[in-house]
Amino acid sequence: MSADVHATAARWLAAGEPGVVIEVVKTAGSVPREAGTRMLVSAAQALGTIGGGHLELMAIDNARTLLARVPSFEPVERHYPLGPALGQCCGGAVTLRFARLDACSAPAWPRPEPRFFLQLYGAGHVGRAIVRLLSEIRCEVQWIDERESEFPADVTLPPHIERVCVDQVEGEVDVAPAGACYLVLTHSHAQDLRIVEAILRRGDFGYLGMIGSKTKRARFLHRYEERGIPAATLGRLTCPIGVPGIEGKEPEVIAIAVVAQLLQLQLPTPATGVAAIDAGLVEAHRVAPAQEPRYVL
Repeated sequence: MSADVHATAARWLAAGEPGVVIEVVKTAGSVPREAGTRMLVSAAQALGTIGGGHLELMAIDNARTLLARVPSFEPVERHYPLGPALGQCCGGAVTLRFARLDACSAPAWPRPEPRFFLQLYGAGHVGRAIVRLLSEIRCEVQWIDERESEFPADVTLPPHIERVCVDQVEGEVDVAPAGACYLVLTHSHAQDLRIVEAILRRGDFGYLGMIGSKTKRARFLHRYEERGIPAATLGRLTCPIGVPGIEGKEPEVIAIAVVAQLLQLQLPTPATGVAAIDAGLVEAHRVAPAQEPRYVL
C-alpha cells in the first residue's frame, strides 16, 4: 500500500468518512497481486489496486454495497476463482478480506520496502524527467543540486523524494546507505568527475550511472586510473546510462531507459543497510583519497 493510500486513510478517518479496506489474504496459482496487497474504497473513491480487471471492479462494488447496506459490518472474506467465476485468464484464485477502515487497523498496515535508495545528482531536464517517473514508484530518492533555481517551483514532490540543495554536492555521497544507487547527470563535467570519484572511492554502491557518451566514459576512466582507483571498481561504472536498445535523446526517453535499468537491479533494500553487505567486502572496495589536487576537465 502506497504512502498516498496511507495519507488518504488518515484524512478519511479525521473527517469521519466511512471506508472499506480490501486485502488480498490468500492466493493460489497465477494471480494479479500477491497476498498482503490492499486497496481503499469509499462511496466516491477507490485508491490503490488489487490487480485491476473484473476482480477489482467486483471487489469495489462489493465494498460499496457493504458500506451502503451495513455500515457497521464485521470483516468478511470472499473467495474468487478468477477463471470460472470472473472470466479472467490468470487461472488462479484469490481470497479477499473486506474490513471497515478504522483508527486501530490503519496505522498497522505494512509499508512495502522501497525497491532502491537513489541519490540523483542534477536538476536539469533529464533529472526532472526521471523524478516525474519515480514519483509513482516505490523507492527513496535524494534529488541533489547546488542550484536552487533549477528545482521546479510549481511541483510538489511526494514524501519519498527529498530535494537537497547544498554547495558541495559531492559531500552528500557519504550520507547514502550502503548498497545505494547513484545517478550523476549534472550540468558540469568537472562536477560529474568529482561526484563519481567520491562514489568510486566509497566503493559500496549498488549501481553507479553517469550520463554521457562512451568517449566521456573513457576520458573519466583514464583520469581515475591515474588516481589509483582499481580497474575492478571502475568496471562497475555505467556510462552511457539506460537500458540498451531504447533510442532517442529526448529527456523523457532517456528517463524511461534509466528508470527501467534501475528496476532491473537486484539490490538489498535500504532497511537492511550495511547489514546486507559484508563489512569486509565494503572495506575492500574502499579506495584511499588521493593526496594530489583533483583533476578538472
